[in-house]
Amino acid sequence: MSTANTILLVEDDSGLRELLQEELEAEGYQVTACGDAEDGQQQLESQTFDLLVSDLRLPGADGLSLLPSLAVADSPPAVLIITAFGSVQQAVKALQAGADDFLTKPLEMDHFLLTVSRLLDNRKLRNEVQHYRSLLAVEQFNGMIGQSPAMQQMFQQIRQIADADGPVLIQGESGTGKELVARALHDQSSRSDGPYMVVNCGGIPSELMESEFFGHAAGAFTGARTQRAGLFQQANGGSLLLDELGEMPLSLQAKLLRVLQDGKVRPVGSDHEIQLDVRIIAATNRNLTEAVADGSFREDLFYRLETFALQVPSLRARGDDIHQLTEFFLTRFNARQQQHIKGLSDAAVAMLQHYTFPGNVRELQNAIERAATFCDSSLIEAQHLPQRIREQTPAAHTASDTTTPAAPSIVPQQAIDVDAMPSLETVQRNYIHQVLAATQGNKRHAADILGITRRTLYRWID
Repeated sequence: MSTANTILLVEDDSGLRELLQEELEAEGYQVTACGDAEDGQQQLESQTFDLLVSDLRLPGADGLSLLPSLAVADSPPAVLIITAFGSVQQAVKALQAGADDFLTKPLEMDHFLLTVSRLLDNRKLRNEVQHYRSLLAVEQFNGMIGQSPAMQQMFQQIRQIADADGPVLIQGESGTGKELVARALHDQSSRSDGPYMVVNCGGIPSELMESEFFGHAAGAFTGARTQRAGLFQQANGGSLLLDELGEMPLSLQAKLLRVLQDGKVRPVGSDHEIQLDVRIIAATNRNLTEAVADGSFREDLFYRLETFALQVPSLRARGDDIHQLTEFFLTRFNARQQQHIKGLSDAAVAMLQHYTFPGNVRELQNAIERAATFCDSSLIEAQHLPQRIREQTPAAHTASDTTTPAAPSIVPQQAIDVDAMPSLETVQRNYIHQVLAATQGNKRHAADILGITRRTLYRWID
C-alpha cells in the first residue's frame, strides 16, 4: 500500500475543521488539524506535509503568515487558502504570497475535494520534474557518473596526470567506460583545443595498420596514388587513443615504441621522418602482464606505456553507483522517448543489486533501456529485465553445505464439513468487526490496519 498524502488543516471554526478533517480522512489522506496560525507554524516546523489547507483569517495572524517559511523548504507543500471573505484582491494577495489556489466559503465539498486532489497531483508532478532535472544535471566528470570512492579516486588521478606529456595506459573490463576516461584526459589537458583521434587496433587489418598509423608516400604500394597522412599526423597537437591496444601485432608494437621514444614517425615508402607532438593514450581489457609473459606483447612497450596507468573500476566495485546510474539512464530514456516511468519495483532493484554485471556500465545501460521499452506501467518490474539478470539467483546451498534439509512433517488432514464453511463475505465482515473491537471503534485506525480508506470501511460495515 502506498503512503497516504499528508495534509495540515488550519481552521479556527471547530465545526468546519472537524467536517473537513472527516471528509479528507474518508478520502484516505492523513490529516493533522489545528485551530490557529501559531499551532500551524509549529506543525510545519516539526514535520513535512504534502498540502497546507488554511483559513485566511485566523486568531492572532492570518493564514498567509504561514507561507514565508515554506519558501525555503526543500519540498514545500502545496497551499490552498479558504476564507469567508473572498475577493479578487484577497485571491491575488494569496497567490502572490505563494498559495496554489483560493476557495471561498461556503465550501462545496465535492469541489473542495477535487481541488485538494488536483493540487496534490500537481505537487507530485512538480517534484518529479525537479527530480528528473536534478538527475539530468547530476554532477558529472566529463560524462562519467560516480560517487563511489573507486570512481572519485580515478577522477582525481585524471586531474593529476591530464597535463603530463607521457603516455597513459587505461585498463579495465569491457563496458567500464575506458573511452570516456580517455576523452576526459584529453578534455582536462592543455591539449583540449587540439584534435582527438580514436583508432580501434582490433578493427584494422594487420597489413594496413602501418599505413593507417603512420601514413604513406605516393607510390609506396599498389593503389597508393597520393600521399596520405596517418593517424599520428592527424592527431598532431592533440591526443590519440589506441583502443584495444592488446590486439596490436608485435611488428607494429616495435614501431610504436620508437614513436613514443623520439616523437617521430616515418610514413610508409618515405625516406623522411616527421616530428610530432601527440599524447598517446592506450586502452585495453586484456591483462598486459599476462600478455608479456606469453610473448604476445612487448615488455619494453608495456613499461613505456605504464608511465601513467589508470585502472577503471568494474561496476561490481562501485557500490551504490549502480542506483545513480540506473536513475540517470531511466531519466534520459524518459526524456528521449517522452515516457513517464517513475522507477523500478523492489523486486527489480533486488535483481540488479544481486547481478554481477560482467558487461559493466554498458550492460546496465542496455538493460535499463530494454526494460523501459517493454515496460507498460509506471514502474519497471522484474519481468521487464533481461532473462540473464532474472535467472541469476543466489544458490540455495554452497558446495560445502552438506546439511540435508529436514523432510516436511505430514499431518493427516481432518475431515472438513464443506456445508458449514462460511462465505467470504461473512469472513470479511467478521474480521472487520474484530479489528473495530480491537481498536475500540476507532475507524481511522481500523482503516489503516485493513489497508483501506475510511469511506470503504463505512461501505463494508453498512
